[in-house]
Amino acid sequence: MTPEITFYPVGNGDMTLIKLESGATILIDINIRTPGEGIRDVAKDLRDELKTDEKGRPYVDVMVLSHPDQDHCRGLEAEFHLGPLSDYNDNNKPKKIVIREMWSSPLVFRRASKNHTLSGDAKAWNCEAKRRVALFRKNGIGVNGDRVIVLGEDKDGKTDDLGAILVKQDQTITKVCGVYQTNFSALLLAPMLADDEEEDAELSKNESSVILNYSIGVGNTPNAVKFLSGGDAEVAIWERQWARHKKNVGVLQYNLLSTPHHCSWHTLSWDSWSELRRKAKVSADARSALSQALPGATIVASSNVIKDDDVDPPCIRAKEEYEAIAKEAKGEFWNTSAYLSEDDQQPLTFEVSEGGLKRVKKSKGGVASSAAGVGLGMQPHMHG
Repeated sequence: MTPEITFYPVGNGDMTLIKLESGATILIDINIRTPGEGIRDVAKDLRDELKTDEKGRPYVDVMVLSHPDQDHCRGLEAEFHLGPLSDYNDNNKPKKIVIREMWSSPLVFRRASKNHTLSGDAKAWNCEAKRRVALFRKNGIGVNGDRVIVLGEDKDGKTDDLGAILVKQDQTITKVCGVYQTNFSALLLAPMLADDEEEDAELSKNESSVILNYSIGVGNTPNAVKFLSGGDAEVAIWERQWARHKKNVGVLQYNLLSTPHHCSWHTLSWDSWSELRRKAKVSADARSALSQALPGATIVASSNVIKDDDVDPPCIRAKEEYEAIAKEAKGEFWNTSAYLSEDDQQPLTFEVSEGGLKRVKKSKGGVASSAAGVGLGMQPHMHG
């Protein structure tokens, strides 16, 4: 099948679905709110895109949690099955979505517990991830519905015994639910272990966000599109990414970028936007890390409508920086809440072709009804 990447309009939150050439699905974060009053029914949108198993249960092959803020996991307990598949309740209407394999980081939860209160959905994710890790320790790699991949090492040897399910920083994932994918890989860039105890104590959930650079191929082009996804990682982490990779920028290059932290200024600067406004200064290193755009690259802000005010996120000044980066690449900038119509928000979908990205508009039946090129050598325009 033709690979696709879909950004759902979820306000200041993240929810992105990747479909691979093999048909495998990867869901990055969710922010499922009660539909109505301008809030789209993204849970229905998601179910419409998913396959069902032999028992009629909708499923995602992989669900990735970047970090446990509520706007990245809202709706988990309501819409997804948690616990053993033997406990699945077929009477739920609509049926809950099965997560065949979780990709989760222990760092985001350990650091969160010190300074932040976790939502019920975040606690539920953590509980389910721990259940699956315990099963691995007891029985080895489990079946779909019990599978888990641990993203990043924890300190004090806490993850040393996880072997086959542990992915360390700068390692690449090439399997989905244990099956090797011909035209797919995902490079883990963060979370990053702290250099010392003091730094570890200061790092928060945002600074511990999972950063993955996905390579999504099609046909004879294994790396047709590189998609950089970084949760809510803020300026300190992007500065560190640049320090580590400025001599090998390929690991940061992208055809598609999801602006971290919903187009927040805190991703690009140490200065407060609300306090300093236009006097706030960009971190050159953070911007360098986030500006490794390949020709024709597309940048997407998953956020509320971006206005010229003192709100952050999203921040008008951050938008201007990302628009400038996109312009340098002769690419596009899109805001999920302003895509096509602010009053009737639609999912923003890109097809992956051998020439790069192609934006498509889907009909209610899920069939592409029109397309616009965003590939190499094309010169599209900026959009709000």
